[in-house]
Amino acid sequence: MPVVYALIIGPGLSLMLDGNGKLLNVLLSRLYNGMDSFPLMALPFFIFAGQVMNVGGVTSRIVDFSQSMIGHRRGGLAQVNIFSSMLFAGLSGSAVADASALGKIFIPAMGKGGYSRSFAAAVTAASSVIGPIIPPSGIMIMYAFVMNVSVAGLFAAGIVPGLLIGMALMATTSVLAKKHNFPIANERASWRVRVSALRKAFPALLAPVILLGGILSGVFTPTEAAAVAAFYAIIVAVYFTRLLKLRDLSSIFVASALQSGVILLLVGASVAFGWIITVSDLAGTVSSGMFGLTDNPYVLLLLLNIFLLVVGMFLDAGPAILVLGPVLAPGFLAMGIHPLHFAIVMCVNVTVGLATPPLGLVLFVSAEVAGERVEKIALKMLPFLGVEILVIFLITYFPVLSMTLPRLLGYAD
Repeated sequence: MPVVYALIIGPGLSLMLDGNGKLLNVLLSRLYNGMDSFPLMALPFFIFAGQVMNVGGVTSRIVDFSQSMIGHRRGGLAQVNIFSSMLFAGLSGSAVADASALGKIFIPAMGKGGYSRSFAAAVTAASSVIGPIIPPSGIMIMYAFVMNVSVAGLFAAGIVPGLLIGMALMATTSVLAKKHNFPIANERASWRVRVSALRKAFPALLAPVILLGGILSGVFTPTEAAAVAAFYAIIVAVYFTRLLKLRDLSSIFVASALQSGVILLLVGASVAFGWIITVSDLAGTVSSGMFGLTDNPYVLLLLLNIFLLVVGMFLDAGPAILVLGPVLAPGFLAMGIHPLHFAIVMCVNVTVGLATPPLGLVLFVSAEVAGERVEKIALKMLPFLGVEILVIFLITYFPVLSMTLPRLLGYAD
């Protein structure tokens, strides 16, 4: 059963069994009110911007720039794959978009360059999880709406963890490249070539600077920033890359609307589900059970990470955040954990879960592009998952890594 129906049918059955069938109207009202929100308009705008950037050839320009900068290193194509994901994250905010767009470029290229297709798919899947961590991020917008935290503050908290994961993946690739003698993609590019590649990619690279700069400086809200991103994407794809024709916009609008509809319906259902959690005091029951095991905050954070990593193996990032956020957050906030710190720990955890078997979404996307079995790719991913989990524990136990930037910008007390 699709998650959205489970989120509605579960609470509905609960009301019926408790003899509160008259409250079904309230449940449906919560479903609609959960979607009828101005901040959530950011989601379809960011989705549309990502679609336009993909169709408009922006992705290939980012890849060319990345290859000119680091393609000469051993294991260069794998490094370029990761570096491109870090740059692409500032445009799409989606792990699936990253895995699909970059996977179609890098997996065949790495296969021809001497890498196994399973390793190429593993690098693509592992690096694609950076997409929702470096802002803008769809799952952060959902979390901020459901849990009433600052979107801009959460965006600021995600920058350092996203960069840490990217650098950790590149370091791991460097070690593996020396061990397995991975090929060098190309000779060191001259500065003329690099400047030329930068000039072509500059409009795309400027997008996250405009968006984050505008949001964090208070020039526009995250919702307004999403509209700016959509408009900017059209300008870049039509007038700079010149690969997007105005007649193509109709199909992009339809695809964006369908994807947005699925996400917004899921958000509305999660709000209704959250209402049942509140009136039934399920959050209090779960918290008392967890906190009954120990009162040591470090042990509780360890249990939280283990629990979220396991959940991420079976549940997509969006539903995991929307269902578990209202259940888990109250107890940890009462313990003194800052709302933004808890939010970024949870968002990074469930995002890494997108690349973990057996039900990792980006794992399946990469496997489909590569034409390889999921279990074979998962085996190659183990070193990358190891360093991603290490970063999760670093940001969990050293809040300064994720909280310094929000505090400097005034989003955290």
